[in-house]
Amino acid sequence: MNTEEQLKEKVIEVLQTIYDPEIPVSIYELGLIYEVSILPINNVQVVMTLTAPSCPAAQSIPIEVDQRVREIEGVNDVHVSVTWNPPWDKSMMSEAARLELGFM
Repeated sequence: MNTEEQLKEKVIEVLQTIYDPEIPVSIYELGLIYEVSILPINNVQVVMTLTAPSCPAAQSIPIEVDQRVREIEGVNDVHVSVTWNPPWDKSMMSEAARLELGFM
């Protein structure tokens, strides 16, 4: 496994510890993370969405993602981009998240 793959795994591990304040499931399991890219010189790009544009955590979650990913050893810079396309829906959740929230 190369360094980029290892760094990407570390980023995903961190994302699995960040929770939407209103839902007891990580943002990763909720399917809010669309893309994690490791760019040259260990720059991390995260493309994510939120459950709704009016989500009360719309301001705080992307900031927390940025701060927590920056703490990973070896990360040079972080860019978190929030997109609404495609819009999030329940089908994007992992099976574990759907079970946890009673959607199965």
